[in-house]
Amino acid sequence: MRRPDFRLAFLLAAGMLFLSLSLAACMGVSPAASGAGDGDAESADVPQELAIFDAGSFGEPTTIDNVWLPMQPGARFVYEGTTVKEDGEVVPHRVEIYITDLTKVVGDVRSVVSWDLDYTNDELVEAELAFYAQADDGTVWHLGQYPEEYEDGKFVDAPAWIHGIEGAHAGIHMQADPQPDTPSYAQGWGPAVDWTDRGQVDQVGQQTCVPVDCYEDVLVIAETSASEPDAEQLKYYARGVGNVRVGWRGEGETTQEVLELVEYSQLSPEELAGVRAQALELEKSAYERSKDVYAQTSPAE
Repeated sequence: MRRPDFRLAFLLAAGMLFLSLSLAACMGVSPAASGAGDGDAESADVPQELAIFDAGSFGEPTTIDNVWLPMQPGARFVYEGTTVKEDGEVVPHRVEIYITDLTKVVGDVRSVVSWDLDYTNDELVEAELAFYAQADDGTVWHLGQYPEEYEDGKFVDAPAWIHGIEGAHAGIHMQADPQPDTPSYAQGWGPAVDWTDRGQVDQVGQQTCVPVDCYEDVLVIAETSASEPDAEQLKYYARGVGNVRVGWRGEGETTQEVLELVEYSQLSPEELAGVRAQALELEKSAYERSKDVYAQTSPAE
């Protein structure tokens, strides 16, 4: 019997690996997403392709002027609406988003820091720091987040994910030129905390009115996740403003949110200083409570 040619088998395997990596690069898939990474379990379990995050493509990352998602330091967005809980109870819901003048380096890219507050029945249930950067082509990336969850005023959990830590990968928060009939995209990948959100252009050229104003040529992004594939959150974006409405559709969603933009303003220098101080207080807590994730990052500045 002829003995197997192990040298030939090795060469064939190497050739197949090279071809796989080449195809992945041509398709815009990162090595981790293509399954050709370093063998981490998180990489092997990625369900769909992740866009390649290239730190070298961020010339002025903190200048976020994407027409659909501008982030000017000092901008304040307030949303009000309702949330339908799993048991059918409808409760008031309020979200406040502040674009701070702080920046933080994540994945070798300096990012803009937002400070977000989430209220249910006038009770603070979550405070969050989130990190965004704009690439040279106008794409706004989501580099991670640190949320603190509360119940009855007491800390409960902090399911943080940050690019490059525990298998997490940055995702696209807003495309540079969103177009209909295009594939969905990962909005980040945080396997340790089950962050699997994806977005897809759902509608363009829409009209909507909220307490702040009426808008035309509105972009609608449908968001879903691996844990709730049959439910979608619909986010409405107005040019030059950003997110102005949140809705939902589908089945199986445990909580159904409906939110409208009720306040949109620019903070005074004194107000911005107050927001900065509170965001830094949350970061201080993050360093104490998130040793494996947030404590591995450099401080916001």
